[in-house]
Amino acid sequence: MNIKGKNVLVIGAAVTGMPVVIELLKLGANIILNDFKKEDELGGIIDQLHKLNVRTILGGHPVELADQCDFVVISPGVPTDIPLVEKVKSLNKEVISEIELAYRLTNTPIAAITGTNGKTTTTALLGEIMKASGTKTFVTGNIGHPMISEVANSDIDDVFVLEVSSFQLESTTKFKPKVSALLNITPDHLNRHKTMENYIEAKCRVFINQDENDFTILNRDDTLTSKLINQPKSKVLLFSRMEEIRQGAFVRDNSIYIRVEDKEEFIINIDDIYIPGKHNLENALAASLIAYCLGVAPNVIAKVLNEFKGVEHRVEFVEEINGVIYYNDSKGTNTDASIKAIEAMKRPIILIAGGMDKGSEFDEFIKAFKNKVKVLILLGETADKIEKIARQYNFVNTHKVKSLEEAVQKSAEIAETGDCVLLSPACASWDMFKNYEERGTYFKKFVSGLRRG
Repeated sequence: MNIKGKNVLVIGAAVTGMPVVIELLKLGANIILNDFKKEDELGGIIDQLHKLNVRTILGGHPVELADQCDFVVISPGVPTDIPLVEKVKSLNKEVISEIELAYRLTNTPIAAITGTNGKTTTTALLGEIMKASGTKTFVTGNIGHPMISEVANSDIDDVFVLEVSSFQLESTTKFKPKVSALLNITPDHLNRHKTMENYIEAKCRVFINQDENDFTILNRDDTLTSKLINQPKSKVLLFSRMEEIRQGAFVRDNSIYIRVEDKEEFIINIDDIYIPGKHNLENALAASLIAYCLGVAPNVIAKVLNEFKGVEHRVEFVEEINGVIYYNDSKGTNTDASIKAIEAMKRPIILIAGGMDKGSEFDEFIKAFKNKVKVLILLGETADKIEKIARQYNFVNTHKVKSLEEAVQKSAEIAETGDCVLLSPACASWDMFKNYEERGTYFKKFVSGLRRG
Protein backbone atom coordinates (compact mmCIF):
# COMPACT_ATOMS: atom_id res chain seq x y z
CA MET A 1 0.00 0.00 0.00
CA ASN A 2 1.53 3.29 -1.12
CA ILE A 3 1.12 5.84 1.68
CA LYS A 4 3.77 8.48 0.91
CA GLY A 5 2.25 11.82 0.03
CA LYS A 6 -1.32 10.67 0.68
CA ASN A 7 -3.72 12.90 2.60
CA VAL A 8 -5.14 10.71 5.37
CA LEU A 9 -7.97 11.63 7.71
CA VAL A 10 -7.72 9.75 11.03
CA ILE A 11 -11.03 9.88 12.89
CA GLY A 12 -10.75 9.23 16.63
CA ALA A 13 -7.67 9.78 18.78
CA ALA A 14 -8.33 7.15 21.47
CA VAL A 15 -6.56 3.78 21.69
CA THR A 16 -5.79 3.18 18.01
CA GLY A 17 -5.85 6.74 16.66
CA MET A 18 -2.47 7.89 17.94
CA PRO A 19 -0.57 4.70 16.95
CA VAL A 20 -2.08 5.05 13.45
CA VAL A 21 -0.93 8.67 13.26
CA ILE A 22 2.61 7.75 14.35
CA GLU A 23 2.98 4.94 11.80
CA LEU A 24 1.45 6.97 8.95
CA LEU A 25 3.88 9.81 9.64
CA LYS A 26 6.79 7.38 9.34
CA LEU A 27 5.42 6.36 5.94
CA GLY A 28 5.28 9.95 4.70
CA ALA A 29 1.55 10.64 4.87
CA ASN A 30 -0.05 14.05 5.39
CA ILE A 31 -2.45 13.67 8.31
CA ILE A 32 -5.50 15.37 9.73
CA LEU A 33 -6.61 14.00 13.10
CA ASN A 34 -10.29 14.55 13.85
CA ASP A 35 -11.99 13.84 17.17
CA PHE A 36 -15.39 14.64 18.63
CA LYS A 37 -13.73 15.63 21.90
CA LYS A 38 -12.39 19.13 22.44
CA GLU A 39 -8.72 19.90 23.10
CA ASP A 40 -9.11 20.09 26.89
CA GLU A 41 -10.75 16.64 26.92
CA LEU A 42 -7.85 14.85 25.19
CA GLY A 43 -5.32 15.26 28.01
CA GLY A 44 -1.78 14.18 27.17
CA ILE A 45 -2.71 13.20 23.62
CA ILE A 46 -2.88 16.83 22.54
CA ASP A 47 0.68 17.50 23.71
CA GLN A 48 1.90 14.54 21.68
CA LEU A 49 0.06 15.82 18.61
CA HIS A 50 1.63 19.26 18.94
CA LYS A 51 5.09 17.68 19.11
CA LEU A 52 4.36 15.68 15.97
CA ASN A 53 3.10 18.82 14.22
CA VAL A 54 -0.13 17.09 13.19
CA ARG A 55 -3.09 19.17 12.02
CA THR A 56 -6.10 18.62 14.30
CA ILE A 57 -9.81 19.32 13.90
CA LEU A 58 -11.47 18.83 17.27
CA GLY A 59 -14.89 19.23 18.90
CA GLY A 60 -16.96 17.65 16.11
CA HIS A 61 -16.87 15.88 12.76
CA PRO A 62 -17.29 18.59 10.03
CA VAL A 63 -18.35 17.01 6.72
CA GLU A 64 -16.09 19.31 4.68
CA LEU A 65 -13.12 17.20 5.82
CA ALA A 66 -14.31 14.59 3.31
CA ASP A 67 -13.00 16.75 0.47
CA GLN A 68 -9.56 17.12 2.08
CA CYS A 69 -8.48 13.47 2.26
CA ASP A 70 -7.60 10.56 0.01
CA PHE A 71 -8.88 7.97 2.48
CA VAL A 72 -9.97 7.62 6.12
CA VAL A 73 -8.74 5.45 8.98
CA ILE A 74 -11.54 5.26 11.54
CA SER A 75 -11.18 4.26 15.20
CA PRO A 76 -13.44 1.39 16.40
CA GLY A 77 -15.32 3.60 18.84
CA VAL A 78 -16.51 5.99 16.11
CA PRO A 79 -19.86 5.00 14.51
CA THR A 80 -19.62 4.45 10.76
CA ASP A 81 -22.93 6.21 10.06
CA ILE A 82 -21.91 9.75 11.10
CA PRO A 83 -22.44 12.32 8.29
CA LEU A 84 -18.67 12.83 7.76
CA VAL A 85 -18.09 9.13 7.08
CA GLU A 86 -21.15 8.88 4.86
CA LYS A 87 -19.87 11.86 2.85
CA VAL A 88 -16.44 10.22 2.42
CA LYS A 89 -18.09 7.05 1.13
CA SER A 90 -20.31 9.04 -1.25
CA LEU A 91 -17.08 10.37 -2.83
CA ASN A 92 -15.92 6.75 -3.38
CA LYS A 93 -13.06 7.15 -0.91
CA GLU A 94 -12.08 4.29 1.38
CA VAL A 95 -12.95 4.19 5.06
CA ILE A 96 -10.82 1.51 6.73
CA SER A 97 -10.07 0.35 10.26
CA GLU A 98 -6.67 0.20 11.93
CA ILE A 99 -6.48 -3.59 11.50
CA GLU A 100 -7.22 -3.23 7.77
CA LEU A 101 -4.41 -0.69 7.45
CA ALA A 102 -2.02 -2.88 9.45
CA TYR A 103 -2.92 -5.95 7.35
CA ARG A 104 -2.05 -4.07 4.15
CA LEU A 105 1.34 -3.10 5.56
CA THR A 106 2.54 -6.57 6.68
CA ASN A 107 3.26 -10.02 5.27
CA THR A 108 3.21 -11.66 8.73
CA PRO A 109 0.64 -14.48 9.16
CA ILE A 110 -2.40 -13.58 11.26
CA ALA A 111 -4.58 -15.68 13.56
CA ALA A 112 -7.72 -13.56 14.09
CA ILE A 113 -10.22 -14.37 16.83
CA THR A 114 -13.68 -12.88 17.16
CA GLY A 115 -16.97 -13.74 18.84
CA THR A 116 -19.34 -12.18 21.33
CA ASN A 117 -17.61 -13.80 24.30
CA GLY A 118 -14.37 -15.58 25.08
CA LYS A 119 -12.19 -13.85 22.52
CA THR A 120 -9.86 -12.13 25.02
CA THR A 121 -9.17 -15.33 26.96
CA THR A 122 -8.75 -17.34 23.75
CA THR A 123 -6.43 -14.70 22.28
CA ALA A 124 -4.29 -14.51 25.42
CA LEU A 125 -4.17 -18.32 25.69
CA LEU A 126 -3.23 -18.75 22.03
CA GLY A 127 -0.57 -16.06 22.42
CA GLU A 128 1.05 -18.03 25.25
CA ILE A 129 0.91 -21.26 23.24
CA MET A 130 2.55 -19.64 20.23
CA LYS A 131 5.28 -18.10 22.38
CA ALA A 132 5.90 -21.46 24.04
CA SER A 133 6.31 -22.99 20.57
CA GLY A 134 9.26 -20.68 19.93
CA THR A 135 7.46 -18.46 17.43
CA LYS A 136 7.94 -14.71 17.74
CA THR A 137 4.38 -13.67 18.60
CA PHE A 138 2.57 -10.34 18.71
CA VAL A 139 -0.65 -10.42 20.76
CA THR A 140 -2.57 -7.39 19.52
CA GLY A 141 -5.92 -5.92 18.51
CA ASN A 142 -8.96 -5.45 20.72
CA ILE A 143 -7.04 -7.00 23.61
CA GLY A 144 -5.52 -3.54 24.17
CA HIS A 145 -2.40 -3.26 21.99
CA PRO A 146 -2.93 -2.00 18.41
CA MET A 147 -1.64 -4.21 15.61
CA ILE A 148 -0.32 -1.19 13.70
CA SER A 149 2.26 -0.55 16.44
CA GLU A 150 3.99 -3.88 15.76
CA VAL A 151 3.89 -4.05 11.95
CA ALA A 152 7.38 -2.61 11.56
CA ASN A 153 8.74 -5.15 14.07
CA SER A 154 7.23 -8.26 12.47
CA ASP A 155 8.47 -10.64 9.78
CA ILE A 156 7.10 -13.47 7.66
CA ASP A 157 8.27 -16.12 10.16
CA ASP A 158 6.43 -14.46 13.06
CA VAL A 159 2.72 -14.48 13.86
CA PHE A 160 0.09 -11.95 14.87
CA VAL A 161 -2.45 -13.30 17.37
CA LEU A 162 -5.23 -10.79 16.97
CA GLU A 163 -8.43 -10.23 18.92
CA VAL A 164 -10.90 -8.49 16.62
CA SER A 165 -14.22 -6.89 17.51
CA SER A 166 -17.24 -6.28 15.29
CA PHE A 167 -16.41 -2.55 15.40
CA GLN A 168 -12.95 -3.25 13.93
CA LEU A 169 -14.20 -5.74 11.37
CA GLU A 170 -17.01 -3.63 9.92
CA SER A 171 -14.45 -1.31 8.27
CA THR A 172 -12.34 -4.03 6.66
CA THR A 173 -12.31 -4.84 2.94
CA LYS A 174 -9.21 -6.95 2.20
CA PHE A 175 -8.32 -8.25 5.69
CA LYS A 176 -7.32 -11.92 5.30
CA PRO A 177 -5.98 -13.93 8.26
CA LYS A 178 -4.25 -17.28 7.83
CA VAL A 179 -6.51 -18.70 10.56
CA SER A 180 -9.79 -17.13 11.63
CA ALA A 181 -11.98 -18.18 14.54
CA LEU A 182 -15.57 -17.21 15.26
CA LEU A 183 -16.24 -18.43 18.81
CA ASN A 184 -19.93 -17.64 19.28
CA ILE A 185 -22.61 -15.08 18.45
CA THR A 186 -25.19 -13.75 20.90
CA PRO A 187 -26.99 -10.36 20.87
CA ASP A 188 -24.58 -7.52 21.67
CA HIS A 189 -23.83 -3.95 20.55
CA LEU A 190 -27.27 -3.64 18.97
CA ASN A 191 -27.26 0.06 19.85
CA ARG A 192 -24.42 0.32 17.29
CA HIS A 193 -25.25 -2.37 14.71
CA LYS A 194 -29.06 -1.87 14.89
CA THR A 195 -29.93 -5.45 13.89
CA MET A 196 -28.59 -8.96 14.57
CA GLU A 197 -28.14 -9.39 10.84
CA ASN A 198 -25.76 -6.43 10.72
CA TYR A 199 -23.89 -7.72 13.77
CA ILE A 200 -23.47 -11.20 12.28
CA GLU A 201 -22.37 -9.72 8.96
CA ALA A 202 -19.66 -7.72 10.74
CA LYS A 203 -18.42 -10.83 12.58
CA CYS A 204 -18.31 -12.84 9.33
CA ARG A 205 -15.87 -10.36 7.83
CA VAL A 206 -13.18 -12.21 9.77
CA PHE A 207 -13.29 -15.00 7.15
CA ILE A 208 -14.88 -13.36 4.11
CA ASN A 209 -11.59 -12.95 2.18
CA GLN A 210 -10.01 -16.28 3.10
CA ASP A 211 -9.36 -18.96 0.47
CA GLU A 212 -8.65 -22.70 0.30
CA ASN A 213 -5.16 -22.20 1.75
CA ASP A 214 -6.56 -20.75 4.99
CA PHE A 215 -8.48 -22.15 7.98
CA THR A 216 -11.77 -21.00 9.48
CA ILE A 217 -12.68 -22.33 12.94
CA LEU A 218 -16.29 -22.30 14.14
CA ASN A 219 -18.10 -23.36 17.31
CA ARG A 220 -20.28 -26.40 16.54
CA ASP A 221 -22.19 -25.96 19.84
CA ASP A 222 -23.28 -22.38 19.12
CA THR A 223 -26.56 -22.10 17.21
CA LEU A 224 -25.56 -19.16 15.04
CA THR A 225 -21.94 -20.03 14.27
CA SER A 226 -22.88 -23.60 13.34
CA LYS A 227 -25.19 -22.19 10.65
CA LEU A 228 -22.20 -20.52 8.97
CA ILE A 229 -20.33 -23.74 8.16
CA ASN A 230 -20.90 -23.50 4.39
CA GLN A 231 -20.10 -19.80 4.05
CA PRO A 232 -16.26 -19.65 4.18
CA LYS A 233 -14.21 -20.51 1.08
CA SER A 234 -11.43 -21.78 3.36
CA LYS A 235 -10.92 -25.10 5.16
CA VAL A 236 -13.58 -25.16 7.89
CA LEU A 237 -12.79 -26.91 11.19
CA LEU A 238 -15.14 -27.11 14.15
CA PHE A 239 -14.73 -27.33 17.90
CA SER A 240 -17.24 -28.84 20.32
CA ARG A 241 -17.40 -29.77 23.98
CA MET A 242 -20.75 -31.51 23.39
CA GLU A 243 -20.08 -34.01 20.63
CA GLU A 244 -17.30 -35.79 18.77
CA ILE A 245 -16.87 -34.20 15.37
CA ARG A 246 -15.26 -35.35 12.15
CA GLN A 247 -12.79 -32.50 11.60
CA GLY A 248 -11.63 -30.26 14.44
CA ALA A 249 -11.32 -30.32 18.24
CA PHE A 250 -13.63 -32.21 20.59
CA VAL A 251 -13.95 -33.91 23.98
CA ARG A 252 -13.89 -37.69 24.35
CA ASP A 253 -13.40 -39.64 27.57
CA ASN A 254 -12.92 -36.38 29.50
CA SER A 255 -10.02 -35.36 27.22
CA ILE A 256 -9.43 -32.94 24.35
CA TYR A 257 -8.62 -34.49 20.98
CA ILE A 258 -7.87 -32.84 17.63
CA ARG A 259 -8.61 -34.55 14.34
CA VAL A 260 -7.52 -32.92 11.06
CA GLU A 261 -7.77 -34.91 7.83
CA ASP A 262 -6.74 -38.45 8.76
CA LYS A 263 -4.65 -37.62 11.84
CA GLU A 264 -6.00 -37.65 15.41
CA GLU A 265 -4.02 -36.29 18.38
CA PHE A 266 -4.63 -36.47 22.15
CA ILE A 267 -4.05 -33.03 23.71
CA ILE A 268 -4.92 -33.05 27.43
CA ASN A 269 -7.31 -34.39 30.06
CA ILE A 270 -9.75 -31.56 30.80
CA ASP A 271 -9.15 -31.91 34.56
CA ASP A 272 -5.58 -30.76 33.89
CA ILE A 273 -6.68 -27.45 32.34
CA TYR A 274 -5.94 -24.72 34.89
CA ILE A 275 -8.78 -22.27 34.14
CA PRO A 276 -12.21 -23.59 35.27
CA GLY A 277 -15.66 -23.48 33.70
CA LYS A 278 -17.44 -24.80 30.62
CA HIS A 279 -16.83 -21.53 28.78
CA ASN A 280 -13.09 -21.87 29.38
CA LEU A 281 -13.18 -25.42 28.04
CA GLU A 282 -14.59 -23.92 24.83
CA ASN A 283 -11.80 -21.33 24.83
CA ALA A 284 -9.22 -24.09 25.34
CA LEU A 285 -10.66 -26.12 22.45
CA ALA A 286 -10.57 -23.12 20.13
CA ALA A 287 -7.05 -22.01 21.09
CA SER A 288 -5.73 -25.58 20.79
CA LEU A 289 -7.21 -26.00 17.32
CA ILE A 290 -5.88 -22.66 16.07
CA ALA A 291 -2.41 -23.46 17.42
CA TYR A 292 -2.51 -26.91 15.79
CA CYS A 293 -3.37 -25.30 12.44
CA LEU A 294 -0.31 -23.09 12.91
CA GLY A 295 1.91 -26.15 13.41
CA VAL A 296 2.27 -26.29 17.21
CA ALA A 297 2.93 -29.72 18.73
CA PRO A 298 0.29 -31.24 21.08
CA ASN A 299 2.70 -31.44 24.06
CA VAL A 300 3.37 -27.68 23.83
CA ILE A 301 -0.37 -26.95 23.70
CA ALA A 302 -0.98 -29.20 26.72
CA LYS A 303 1.77 -27.59 28.81
CA VAL A 304 0.31 -24.11 28.35
CA LEU A 305 -3.27 -25.27 29.02
CA ASN A 306 -2.01 -26.74 32.29
CA GLU A 307 -0.29 -23.50 33.35
CA PHE A 308 -2.34 -20.61 31.89
CA LYS A 309 -4.13 -18.75 34.71
CA GLY A 310 -6.56 -16.66 32.70
CA VAL A 311 -6.85 -12.94 31.99
CA GLU A 312 -7.46 -9.95 34.20
CA HIS A 313 -11.12 -8.91 34.65
CA ARG A 314 -12.52 -12.27 33.43
CA VAL A 315 -13.76 -14.35 36.41
CA GLU A 316 -10.60 -13.16 38.18
CA PHE A 317 -10.08 -14.18 41.80
CA VAL A 318 -9.52 -11.02 43.86
CA GLU A 319 -9.47 -11.88 47.58
CA GLU A 320 -11.07 -14.00 50.27
CA ILE A 321 -12.25 -11.93 53.24
CA ASN A 322 -14.02 -13.42 56.24
CA GLY A 323 -14.78 -16.60 54.30
CA VAL A 324 -16.25 -14.69 51.32
CA ILE A 325 -14.52 -14.91 47.91
CA TYR A 326 -14.59 -11.86 45.62
CA TYR A 327 -14.43 -12.31 41.83
CA ASN A 328 -13.86 -9.59 39.24
CA ASP A 329 -15.67 -10.30 35.98
CA SER A 330 -15.83 -6.72 34.74
CA LYS A 331 -15.30 -8.05 31.23
CA GLY A 332 -18.76 -9.57 31.45
CA THR A 333 -20.18 -6.76 29.31
CA ASN A 334 -23.17 -8.68 27.93
CA THR A 335 -25.71 -11.11 29.30
CA ASP A 336 -24.22 -14.25 27.77
CA ALA A 337 -20.79 -13.56 29.29
CA SER A 338 -22.33 -12.99 32.71
CA ILE A 339 -24.44 -16.14 32.45
CA LYS A 340 -21.23 -18.12 31.88
CA ALA A 341 -19.60 -16.46 34.88
CA ILE A 342 -22.60 -17.38 37.06
CA GLU A 343 -22.42 -20.98 35.82
CA ALA A 344 -18.72 -21.13 36.72
CA MET A 345 -19.33 -20.23 40.38
CA LYS A 346 -19.42 -23.06 42.94
CA ARG A 347 -20.71 -20.94 45.87
CA PRO A 348 -23.92 -18.96 46.54
CA ILE A 349 -23.59 -15.62 44.72
CA ILE A 350 -24.02 -11.98 45.67
CA LEU A 351 -24.12 -10.54 42.14
CA ILE A 352 -23.21 -6.95 41.21
CA ALA A 353 -24.62 -6.03 37.80
CA GLY A 354 -25.74 -3.10 35.66
CA GLY A 355 -24.15 -0.42 33.54
CA MET A 356 -24.63 1.22 30.15
CA ASP A 357 -27.66 0.07 28.19
CA LYS A 358 -26.63 -1.51 24.85
CA GLY A 359 -30.19 -2.46 23.98
CA SER A 360 -29.90 -5.96 25.46
CA GLU A 361 -32.72 -8.04 26.90
CA PHE A 362 -32.16 -9.51 30.39
CA ASP A 363 -34.68 -12.37 30.57
CA GLU A 364 -32.15 -15.17 30.01
CA PHE A 365 -29.74 -13.47 32.41
CA ILE A 366 -32.33 -13.55 35.23
CA LYS A 367 -33.38 -17.12 34.37
CA ALA A 368 -29.74 -18.21 34.83
CA PHE A 369 -29.87 -17.21 38.52
CA LYS A 370 -31.82 -20.38 39.40
CA ASN A 371 -30.80 -21.18 43.00
CA LYS A 372 -27.27 -19.79 42.63
CA VAL A 373 -27.78 -16.01 42.98
CA LYS A 374 -28.93 -15.00 46.48
CA VAL A 375 -28.89 -11.22 46.08
CA LEU A 376 -28.69 -8.88 43.09
CA ILE A 377 -27.05 -5.48 43.57
CA LEU A 378 -27.70 -3.06 40.70
CA LEU A 379 -26.11 0.16 39.49
CA GLY A 380 -25.83 2.26 36.36
CA GLU A 381 -28.23 3.08 33.51
CA THR A 382 -29.79 -0.39 33.42
CA ALA A 383 -30.49 -0.77 37.16
CA ASP A 384 -34.22 -0.10 36.87
CA LYS A 385 -34.56 -2.16 33.69
CA ILE A 386 -32.86 -5.23 35.18
CA GLU A 387 -34.79 -4.94 38.45
CA LYS A 388 -38.08 -4.81 36.55
CA ILE A 389 -37.21 -7.98 34.61
CA ALA A 390 -36.04 -9.71 37.81
CA ARG A 391 -39.38 -9.04 39.49
CA GLN A 392 -41.25 -10.41 36.47
CA TYR A 393 -39.48 -13.70 37.23
CA ASN A 394 -40.19 -13.40 40.99
CA PHE A 395 -36.63 -12.53 41.95
CA VAL A 396 -37.16 -9.74 44.48
CA ASN A 397 -33.99 -9.75 46.56
CA THR A 398 -32.47 -6.70 44.83
CA HIS A 399 -30.71 -3.55 45.99
CA LYS A 400 -29.99 -0.47 43.88
CA VAL A 401 -26.87 1.58 44.63
CA LYS A 402 -25.35 4.75 43.21
CA SER A 403 -21.71 3.71 42.89
CA LEU A 404 -19.48 0.67 42.57
CA GLU A 405 -17.93 1.45 45.94
CA GLU A 406 -21.37 1.38 47.55
CA ALA A 407 -22.08 -1.91 45.74
CA VAL A 408 -18.96 -3.50 47.22
CA GLN A 409 -19.81 -2.24 50.70
CA LYS A 410 -23.39 -3.50 50.42
CA SER A 411 -22.13 -6.90 49.23
CA ALA A 412 -19.82 -7.17 52.23
CA GLU A 413 -22.71 -6.40 54.59
CA ILE A 414 -24.94 -9.07 53.03
CA ALA A 415 -22.45 -11.86 52.29
CA GLU A 416 -22.01 -14.77 54.68
CA THR A 417 -19.14 -17.19 55.10
CA GLY A 418 -19.17 -19.58 52.14
CA ASP A 419 -20.64 -17.03 49.69
CA CYS A 420 -18.95 -15.34 46.76
CA VAL A 421 -19.34 -11.76 45.57
CA LEU A 422 -19.26 -11.61 41.77
CA LEU A 423 -18.95 -8.41 39.76
CA SER A 424 -20.35 -9.45 36.37
CA PRO A 425 -22.30 -6.45 35.07
CA ALA A 426 -23.86 -7.92 31.86
CA CYS A 427 -23.52 -4.36 30.54
CA ALA A 428 -20.95 -1.98 29.12
CA SER A 429 -19.06 0.30 31.50
CA TRP A 430 -19.20 3.61 29.63
CA ASP A 431 -21.99 5.18 31.69
CA MET A 432 -19.70 5.34 34.76
CA PHE A 433 -16.17 4.37 33.64
CA LYS A 434 -13.75 4.80 30.74
CA ASN A 435 -13.80 1.06 30.00
CA TYR A 436 -14.31 -2.32 31.65
CA GLU A 437 -10.65 -2.37 32.76
CA GLU A 438 -11.12 0.77 34.84
CA ARG A 439 -14.33 -0.65 36.33
CA GLY A 440 -12.56 -3.88 37.29
CA THR A 441 -9.57 -2.05 38.72
CA TYR A 442 -11.80 0.07 40.94
CA PHE A 443 -13.68 -3.04 42.06
CA LYS A 444 -10.42 -4.66 43.18
CA LYS A 445 -9.40 -1.44 44.93
CA PHE A 446 -12.69 -1.27 46.84
CA VAL A 447 -12.48 -4.95 47.80
CA SER A 448 -8.95 -4.42 49.15
CA GLY A 449 -10.34 -1.50 51.13
CA LEU A 450 -12.73 -3.87 52.92
CA ARG A 451 -9.79 -5.73 54.47
CA ARG A 452 -8.13 -2.50 55.52
CA GLY A 453 -11.45 -1.28 56.93
